[in-house]
Amino acid sequence: MLETLEECRKVLNESDSRETAELLSIVILDLRMKLKGIANAELRALCDEMLRGVASDPASRAKPTQDQPRRPLLRVVK
Repeated sequence: MLETLEECRKVLNESDSRETAELLSIVILDLRMKLKGIANAELRALCDEMLRGVASDPASRAKPTQDQPRRPLLRVVK
């Protein structure tokens, strides 16, 4: 199932359907978490820690360029 979802995401990215591909990425993440036994609270703690790291890094406050990844538009909340 994961292989099929990954392939669908690849096709969506290639066809410039970035938003839909990002939504599918969330579905893939949710499925992987269930398969690996990762709790929602663990993911939330990881996201919070990563956001704290970004907020404390002065270089990250600069506007992202094409080479830099942009901040995610969605935050996982369950």
